Amino acid sequence: MDFFLKQKQNIFACFKVLIILCFLTFSSAFASSLDWISLHNLADQASEKSLSGDDVFDLDKLSLLYVSGLIALNNYQTDEALNYFSDLLRMQPDSIEGLWGKAECLRRKHDYAKAIPILENVIKSDPCFAPAQLSLAYIWYIQMDFNKSIRLSGKVINLAKRGQADDKNYLRSHGLYAAAKGMIAHYGGPISKAINGAGVLKHLSIIEKMSPDDPVVKFGLGSYYMLIPVVFGQDLLRAKEFLEKAIAGDPFFPDPYVRLAQIYLKNGDRDSYDQYIEKALVLDPKNELALDIKMRRCKFICLTQEK
Repeated sequence: MDFFLKQKQNIFACFKVLIILCFLTFSSAFASSLDWISLHNLADQASEKSLSGDDVFDLDKLSLLYVSGLIALNNYQTDEALNYFSDLLRMQPDSIEGLWGKAECLRRKHDYAKAIPILENVIKSDPCFAPAQLSLAYIWYIQMDFNKSIRLSGKVINLAKRGQADDKNYLRSHGLYAAAKGMIAHYGGPISKAINGAGVLKHLSIIEKMSPDDPVVKFGLGSYYMLIPVVFGQDLLRAKEFLEKAIAGDPFFPDPYVRLAQIYLKNGDRDSYDQYIEKALVLDPKNELALDIKMRRCKFICLTQEK
């Protein structure tokens, strides 16, 4: 009897251990997911102020690290952001938010070889995590796979329509979708130019209604009126105004400087062209758009084809 009693006790003890382990695993899986949509919106609202106010009073340690990383990204402090995301990952190595944050920092450092597999794994783990979809869409755009960029940015748009993405990523997804459409129009024939060009303006009009003063919107509209063929309504004066407003709204955003430089070059002002190209490269020495235009490779469209 003692033998069977001990066996029964051992089985019961093992069962309790199993229940505890299952509970811990179950709890851990849920703990690894932050309310990232709210945190992204909070970070965008908090980028101009301290994090010590009521907005972050109830944030746990992981959420606070994530928001801090997002704010650092918004302020172009990539190394600082990487530190926050690394601290988050030390606390929770399987955090998709932390992994995305690390990959986004690598993307901004132009280390695509390291960023891509991380982003692909995050998307595989959670296909509804919009930030990873958009980060990878940006990489495909830079690598000139515009159809992939459209597909992923389109997914973010659809997620946002279902309430599964934050406001800023929804806006950026429309902007990137429009940019990729514009590149396809540029490299296509007359029919492609007409169809895809109309698609560009459609998406830019959506985000202009959403947030007319956002620098991303101003940059998108400035690029559109600058790069669209003359027969479809090119307006360099209007483009210049939009790009200047983009720079005024975000002086650390390098791309508007590049497009504005091109307008100066088109108008024969070489000194201003050099000044704005160099400003973009000071802000981001590896900026693909600035290097493309400066080296006259013109993959991302030159107004002039000078060699």
